[in-house]
Amino acid sequence: MKMTFRWYGEGNDSVSLKQIKQIPGMTGLMGVLDQYAAGEVWPVEAIREYVDHVNKAGLEVEVIESVNVHEDIKMGLPTRDQYIENYKQTIRNLAECGIKVIVYNFMPVFDWLRTDLARENEDGSTALYYDEEEIKGMTPQDIVANTAAKSGGYKLPGWEPERLAELDRILELYKGIDAEQLLANYKYFLEGIIPTCEEVGVRMGVHPDDPAWPVFGIPRIAHSVAQFDRIVNLVDSPANGLCLCTGSLGSNPENDIPAAIRHFGSMDRIACMHVRNVKYMGNRRFREGAHLSSDGNLDLYEIIKAVYETAPDVYIRPDHGRMIWDEQARAGYGLYDRALGATYINGLWEAIAKNDGQKNAKAF
Repeated sequence: MKMTFRWYGEGNDSVSLKQIKQIPGMTGLMGVLDQYAAGEVWPVEAIREYVDHVNKAGLEVEVIESVNVHEDIKMGLPTRDQYIENYKQTIRNLAECGIKVIVYNFMPVFDWLRTDLARENEDGSTALYYDEEEIKGMTPQDIVANTAAKSGGYKLPGWEPERLAELDRILELYKGIDAEQLLANYKYFLEGIIPTCEEVGVRMGVHPDDPAWPVFGIPRIAHSVAQFDRIVNLVDSPANGLCLCTGSLGSNPENDIPAAIRHFGSMDRIACMHVRNVKYMGNRRFREGAHLSSDGNLDLYEIIKAVYETAPDVYIRPDHGRMIWDEQARAGYGLYDRALGATYINGLWEAIAKNDGQKNAKAF
């Protein structure tokens, strides 16, 4: 296991590389260059500058997140071929700079979705929160406005203004696309990019739908083990992998997360992982908790044990944290609670490894 941290870059993150480096067991980043819109080629010079900057701080960058897929690809429009060619060039440029895993998603229109970015908990901390009943009283346009208003001035991944500028037009186009058509468009995309991934030694890691069900009647196809089985078989290659996010899949209590890890870990299809906890508060209603198992409904011990047994070399990062100790930061991406999460995961790993007879066990 390699412990990593998500970081948005100088001037775009409240957390510094110096602070990240001081988290025990931290090896590097799951990096982000979010100045490029979906469909644009990421220039190799900009990627190299980012990687070199992180390396000088004593951290690795072997995973890059949020290389967003253009909506024309998801919708199967005639323009998709050019956007796929652009995506392939970005893959080559990332590989040239030492990137080994690319995290992306195939969620139509919206990326992750919450009804509150700062719901107050019993202890006075705040956390990301979702309530389906609140969604029922909102339009997609309401969600966009609500999310932007509560972003704290930060550009949120998956909610980029250029992506949402044509929201009405895109929503209209999706009315003619069902889940099977979306899956067929996904297969076309993978058939286009996976040979390039194999050529340059990069693994793709698709992120689950978040939350783990369709919203606003828009099709979603990546929120269960059965659906992920279909996805990894669309193009049967180790390069066609998963970013297994425990909180996204775990938002649906029907998903057995340790079993999912063992299933795809034994297939060597987990390219990386996001680890966090969720607390169920009713039907399709949850808040994001501390990583500690007792603060939510996911058993982090069993999750890390499954990783240890079936995907021990995986890249992991603590995912969304609460806002604690009066920290002001991007929603879900403060320093303190994610640092606690990393330490908790490392502690579980050490205990599991030593119980397995590895006396000098390290998580990296």
